[in-house]
Amino acid sequence: MNTINDTHFNFPKQKSIYKGKVREVYNINDELLVMIASDRLSAFDVIMPKQIPFKGQILNQIASKMLDATSDIVPNWIVNIPDPNVAIGHLCNPFKVEMVIRGYMSGHAAREYKAGKRLLCGVTMPEGMKENDKFPKPIITPSTKAVNGEHDEDISREEILDQGIISKEDYLVLEDYTRKLFQRGTEIAQKQGLILVDTKYEFGKTKDGKIVVIDEIHTPDSSRYFYANRYQERQDKGENQKQLSKEFVRQWLIENSFQGLEGQQIPEMNNQKINEISNRYIELYEQITGETFIKANTDDVLGRIEKNVTKFLT
Repeated sequence: MNTINDTHFNFPKQKSIYKGKVREVYNINDELLVMIASDRLSAFDVIMPKQIPFKGQILNQIASKMLDATSDIVPNWIVNIPDPNVAIGHLCNPFKVEMVIRGYMSGHAAREYKAGKRLLCGVTMPEGMKENDKFPKPIITPSTKAVNGEHDEDISREEILDQGIISKEDYLVLEDYTRKLFQRGTEIAQKQGLILVDTKYEFGKTKDGKIVVIDEIHTPDSSRYFYANRYQERQDKGENQKQLSKEFVRQWLIENSFQGLEGQQIPEMNNQKINEISNRYIELYEQITGETFIKANTDDVLGRIEKNVTKFLT
C-alpha cells in the first residue's frame, strides 16, 4: 500500500519547504501555505521508521471538519481543502507555544502526578486524584514548540509573559480561544459518545494582525478521547479507560522500553501492528465524525496530490 513519507514538490510560486514531524508545509509566494499530512507516525517527539496507511488523510479530514465546525467561534487559517491529504491556508506568523488544555488527568499530567508533582505549568492539580479523573475545571498547561528534534517543554503562563514570548494582550486571546474550542470540541465528542480528554491548539497571526487557530485540531495526534460508555464504571473499578488517541501507541512503546530517551531503540513495528494502528485511526475518524471513512485512491498518491494542489493554485 502506498503511503506518504517525504514529499519533494515544486508548486507554482513556491518559495520554501518546512518539514515537520508529520506535516510538510510549502510556502507559496509568502501568501499561502500548502500543508500536506504525511503518513509518518511520531511519538515522544521521534518519527517512527514506518508509515501508517491513511493516517495523513484521516488527520487532514478530521482537522478540516473540526475547523469548519468551530469557525463561528474562533477564526482559522483555512482557505481550501483541494486533496484528502492537503489543506491550504493563509500564511501566518505562529506563536511559539502550544496551548494544551486538559479536562482529565491523563497522559503527561498523570505521569507527572504519579511522580509526586502537584504543579503543572504553574497550575495546581488537586490532591487525591486518580489517573483519568476529571479535573474540577479544565486546566491550560502550555508547552514550548519543539524545533530541530528537541522535546516540547512545559512552560507556565507567568514564564511566557515574563520572557516576552507572547504579549499579555495576545495571550489572553489565546486562552479565551483555547477554552472556547475545547468546549465546542467537548460538545461535538459527546454527541458521538466520546469524551474529549485533552488536546492542544496552535495559533498564529495573519498579515493583518488577526489571531487564528492553525494546523490541526481535535485529531488523534493532537487530542485524547475516551469512550463515554462505561467511563465512570471503569474509574470506579480502577480499570484502564478505553480510548481513541495516539496514547495507545505511546503505551506500546513504553511496554517495549522506548520513551524517546537517548540510547533507547525503537521497537520493530511489524505489519500486524501497523495495520492495527491504521484501523484505530479509522475507528476514531468514524467515531468522532459519525461518518464512514472512505479510503482515497493511493495508486499514485504523490501524483494525485501534485495534480490537485497545482490545479487550485493556478
